[in-house]
Amino acid sequence: MTLTAPGSVQADSSAGGPVPPSPARGLVCRNCGATFGLIAEHACAECFGPLEVDYDPELMRAVTREQIEAGPQNIWRYAALLPVGQDPAARVTLDPGMTPLVRADRLAAELGLTGGLWVKDDSANPTHSFKDRVVSLAATAAKRLGYSKIAAASTGNLANSVAAHAARVGLPSFVFIPSDLEPGKVVQSAVYGQTLVAVDGSYDDVNRLTSELAETDEFEDTAFVNQNVRPYYAEGSKTMGYEIAEQLGWRIPAQVVIPMASGSLLTKVDKAFRELTAAGIVEATEWTVFGAQSAGCDPIATAFDNGWDVVKPVKPTGIAKSLNIGNPADGPYALDAIRRTGGAVGRVDDAQIVQGIRDLARTTGVFAETAGGVTTAVLRQLVEDGRLDPAKETVVLNTGEGLKTLDPLEPVVGPTHRVSPSLSSVRTAGLIS
Repeated sequence: MTLTAPGSVQADSSAGGPVPPSPARGLVCRNCGATFGLIAEHACAECFGPLEVDYDPELMRAVTREQIEAGPQNIWRYAALLPVGQDPAARVTLDPGMTPLVRADRLAAELGLTGGLWVKDDSANPTHSFKDRVVSLAATAAKRLGYSKIAAASTGNLANSVAAHAARVGLPSFVFIPSDLEPGKVVQSAVYGQTLVAVDGSYDDVNRLTSELAETDEFEDTAFVNQNVRPYYAEGSKTMGYEIAEQLGWRIPAQVVIPMASGSLLTKVDKAFRELTAAGIVEATEWTVFGAQSAGCDPIATAFDNGWDVVKPVKPTGIAKSLNIGNPADGPYALDAIRRTGGAVGRVDDAQIVQGIRDLARTTGVFAETAGGVTTAVLRQLVEDGRLDPAKETVVLNTGEGLKTLDPLEPVVGPTHRVSPSLSSVRTAGLIS
């Protein structure tokens, strides 16, 4: 299975005009540099390293701000910078993106940040997480590659998005999740009426199982979005970086704090900034990337602290289940991006995560899931220990909706008062004099 030859103009779309070329010219190994066509493969045949999309720099440099700004109010405004999706009629998508960039002045004042603080709030996507970005790219690529089904191993948000995309277009899907996933994420996956399989094990166990399933005859017509079409899937995360720069008036923030599970989101936001700079869409500048992990699953943080180039797997624990990937595939590349930009990695425990959720909600009106609590708590930690410059403009990422992870909050939040339906009771409670 191979995509259309790079750079070629496709047949007319249903809109009636010629479809612009994809800037993708093939896949390239991130380890040894071996090149391949635009195929359905995620591992290098030469060294087994991970593959990513390689782009024609001339086509990327031809893209202008005006071209992007004239596009739709979703990720497809950046189609000229993506591997697939140039033809609107060929997209399998919920049209995610252009989520709010929320100015967080009250949180900034509380933390002592003077350079400006923003929250990129991806809970506003159709299934309320950033995973809609990556699934739209993966599902569109799967259709182009000739697959008739989609599937995924997931810690929750990806499961929600895969099931919803499949439901939108009537495509069969198979989603595999750890059986101890948060109830809200299980319900949101199940409601779309697709196949949902709970596996008694960790996400890493689930991921191994789906890797084996992908090699069976029964699943040969199935695109596992974060495995055999992973190079295309991962590119969806770049759109968050593109949007941040555009929403800031076509500039890159000096500092960005990003939660890490596999580490892919961090590497792709950094890649987006590099691509915008290389294409001349934004002015060349420096930025610093910071990673955020839960103390219950901190293999990248541990590698960073010890100066390792490899990431040693851990057994995940803790409430931030969407970040509980004990063997992160993109960990070494996340480390590279953090070190190259002069950043750092923070880790926070469950109590700090809950407080981070509450702090973000209380000061910005943004209700984050546990991953957002990790990022907010790590931001506080980085400021307090002097690793993040309070005088520089900073963006933190909220990748999912708080309604998906209510369990950790139920013991610590609730009504501030309880009264009977009478003025005297309200007066006794101190609400009126």
